Amino acid sequence: MGEEIEVIDPAGFLLTVRLDAVSPERVEGTVVAEKPHAPEPVAKISIAVANLPAPALELVLSRCTEAGAFAFYVFQADRSVAQGAKLPRWRTICREAAMLATRLRIPDVSALASLDDVLKVNEYPMMLVRDAPTRLAAMAEPRDVTLVVGPEGGWTDRELALVQVKAGLGPRNMRADTAALVGLSVALAARE
Repeated sequence: MGEEIEVIDPAGFLLTVRLDAVSPERVEGTVVAEKPHAPEPVAKISIAVANLPAPALELVLSRCTEAGAFAFYVFQADRSVAQGAKLPRWRTICREAAMLATRLRIPDVSALASLDDVLKVNEYPMMLVRDAPTRLAAMAEPRDVTLVVGPEGGWTDRELALVQVKAGLGPRNMRADTAALVGLSVALAARE
């Protein structure tokens, strides 16, 4: 006993707690320090990502949760290689990443059938496209958006026609998991 741990208070504090008693049923301690803790971004940036093979999708969920994503929408794009939804697994990944990053909230994760369904539930979608005329870094409004990240095979013409606002991350071709994290980071930085 006497070991100190950090505990997140949902009221917005990071507490240092000295452990007094630990058993399988109960943990008791004394708060020895507290400091304000506001890790959540002001902007609510969601990630709508085409269903990817498990390692790449799990990387998107974990790293984007750590970086501050508000929510995730995993959908079947026309060219998605991966099939099926593993919501319990995906939610566990987000919960563990949120704990690691000492976040106050865990992002919601939803599985949707198509890009059409993503657009029905998101007010401000922005599709990430390599050759978009406008860079994401130059788009600070609206504050709360959903970044739409494509499948490994790229967007079809039908999907490109569905989303009016397109943004680019530069001239390089990126893997979908890289584009999601870079896009989130750029969007958050442009809105701070």
